[in-house]
Amino acid sequence: MSKITDDLRIDPKIRKYFGSVPDPINQGDIGNRAQLLDEASSPEAVAFRKQMEKQTRAVYEAGSLLNADLDDRTLEFESSPDGNIVKVRLLRPNNGEVLPCIVYLHGGGMSTGSCFDAPFNMWGRRLANNGVAVAMVDFRNCMVPSSSQEVAPFPAGLNDCVSGVKWAVESSDLLGIDPSNVIVSGESGGGNLTLATGMKMAKEGSLELIQGLYAFCPYIAGKWPQDRFPSSSECNGYLLELANNRAAVGYGIEELENENPLAWPSFATEQDVKHFPPTVISVNEFDPLRDEGIEFYRLLLQAGVQAFCRDVKGTVHATELIVPDCTMIAKEGARSVTDFCKGITRP
Repeated sequence: MSKITDDLRIDPKIRKYFGSVPDPINQGDIGNRAQLLDEASSPEAVAFRKQMEKQTRAVYEAGSLLNADLDDRTLEFESSPDGNIVKVRLLRPNNGEVLPCIVYLHGGGMSTGSCFDAPFNMWGRRLANNGVAVAMVDFRNCMVPSSSQEVAPFPAGLNDCVSGVKWAVESSDLLGIDPSNVIVSGESGGGNLTLATGMKMAKEGSLELIQGLYAFCPYIAGKWPQDRFPSSSECNGYLLELANNRAAVGYGIEELENENPLAWPSFATEQDVKHFPPTVISVNEFDPLRDEGIEFYRLLLQAGVQAFCRDVKGTVHATELIVPDCTMIAKEGARSVTDFCKGITRP
């Protein structure tokens, strides 16, 4: 990660963490989704993912958050309209209180990862340790299976997320949560799904079920680089290598060609977002996704939405979750979203 380690504007703990990590592979365009699926399921790709998860888990499990007294349960619900079964990981203080709830959507570009992976496990525990319930929806990915063994392109994962929000509200007694105080939050691909969940629920007339949206480093443009997003060129290669068509092909190239805002929220109009509840967009200074997040925040303001944007200086994409030594940054990010969930910083 030479771009990160050589840039003295970046937090030294981040540069140290990525010092032994190789530069991202500059992959070119690909012909179709079947080729991507073949790549993702190759023995080499599977072995690499297992190795990275093992190394990451060892780093995260050395921390103290695992010792927190939390209720940690795995539940299931049936997603609509497909009828597939989705796992939800519930993390909450073991205090018997009725709590506000964050419905959390993990990162991974809508294509890979699981809420049971080490970084998301630690992030969920960090949030719950701040006095909220966290319902982590393990939605279907479009490329590599989560705990669901099915992979499917858009709109499968989004359907699971919307269904998960509705299930959490309907299951408030089971979860011990306040159904009138539920927000949706996620980072990167989960940030995309957070904003898309808001738009889909607005279209369905169910947006009153949630009181806020909080998207960290949302991955929402679908095509990079773009002149209107200077960071997509200036910061490309800082952890993320985005100058190819792979994201759009994996999620469904037709959705990008049709400029579908439910797949890629950068295509949203004021009409799409005007009924949003209070919304926070958090971006990282050295993230190629920074400017698309900021533009979405400006769209919210133009639409009359109560919105706020935070730009975390000296950080790369999703530092709050993926760099274990950046505890001050992680704690501040977690405090920001849990205060928002509790209504402390909502208007």
